[in-house]
Amino acid sequence: MQNYYQPEIECASQDQIKSWQSERLVKTVEHVYAHVPYYKRLMDEKGVQPGDIRSVADLHKLPFLTKDDLREAYPFGLLAVPQQDAVRIQSTSGTTGRRVVAFYTQHDLDLWEDCCARAIVAAGGTRDDVVHVSYGYGLFTGGAGLHGGSHKVGSLTLPMSSGNTDRQIQFMCDLGSTILCCTPSYAAYLGETICERGLQDQIKLKAGIFGAEAWSEEMRQDIQNKLHIKAYDIYGLTEISGPGVSFECSEQTGMHVNEDHFIAEIIDPVTGEVLPEGEKGELVFTCITKEAFPLLRYRTRDICVLNRKKCSCGRTHVKMSKPMGRSDDMLIVKGVNVFPSQIETVLLNKGYPANYQIVVSRENNSDQLDVQVEMTPEMFSDTVKQVANREKELVESMKAMLGIYAKVQLVAPKSITRSEGKAVRVIDKRNLY
Repeated sequence: MQNYYQPEIECASQDQIKSWQSERLVKTVEHVYAHVPYYKRLMDEKGVQPGDIRSVADLHKLPFLTKDDLREAYPFGLLAVPQQDAVRIQSTSGTTGRRVVAFYTQHDLDLWEDCCARAIVAAGGTRDDVVHVSYGYGLFTGGAGLHGGSHKVGSLTLPMSSGNTDRQIQFMCDLGSTILCCTPSYAAYLGETICERGLQDQIKLKAGIFGAEAWSEEMRQDIQNKLHIKAYDIYGLTEISGPGVSFECSEQTGMHVNEDHFIAEIIDPVTGEVLPEGEKGELVFTCITKEAFPLLRYRTRDICVLNRKKCSCGRTHVKMSKPMGRSDDMLIVKGVNVFPSQIETVLLNKGYPANYQIVVSRENNSDQLDVQVEMTPEMFSDTVKQVANREKELVESMKAMLGIYAKVQLVAPKSITRSEGKAVRVIDKRNLY
């Protein structure tokens, strides 16, 4: 039996979804044109007036928005309501440039929490569950979103935040946590620690909702096996609202986009052309219910695929695939496109833990790709010759996957720094030269 948080919305007909989208898009465009000078300028430069947007079919006429626009407009340039009507901000880390600040009215927060509640219910959550939120709180959207969603469902909510693994595990055991919400890399670390301490029998988890960073299907299986749970993907961006833009159901074949709030497109990342359903490209979102900070045609830089195949869960909203990489985070090494997820797939298929680091450097005007990989304790006991053979095997597998040579170094267990937030997978030293 399938459970839904808002069945009349989650299982609405395609005609009803398109009707909602068209009506809300028209209103949003009229609102931002009238109240956000930055948007008015972008639309005027493209020769688009609000009256040109009559339905979702006209969406392609609107200009794109990028993170550079958000940084340029920082902090209030894209605020679409009077400041006194906004009740909260959330923000990105700002590690790659000026921070991006997103504003919320109380209505925006209510809708965001509804989206997260849908994700929790899709993962089997009910009023009887104990939702263990190990995403970071504060400016980061992860903790706030799943916390609010858990409250909407009526579950007992543990606002653990990230870090302090000993306390995390103690509360899991003592309070009977049943749904874990955190980054996949931290879930893998928790699973590893629980197994090492022999506490599997004391853990009552049944499901996990993991997002905020890329993770492969192989990593999903690893987490599911260690924690004895079903691992669900969730997607979101601070700029759009946070987690809950889309979420995975029991079928685990993609994430349902909350189409009553967000319109999804796939475009060619080079030309900007809208691509047909089923083709791989860059994901673009348009917010159609947000009051304070509605973004139109926002380029996420995430590469994925959309499909409307009938889902066994009964939900009718379009599915997006797990992001296959990012158009801006993609590494170009010796002229070849390299995504960290490709390397992770090789490692996990070969039985290595999901603890690795990619280092790109440049020597004598030539790119060098080095991959440091942790061994399991059993591998660490191998002879020097056996370790060398393992490295050689991985070099060959990496070359088959990537098409270029990567130097592989197997290192001792736990020698790569663990992350309690987003894992740092790539160090590109070329930027330092």
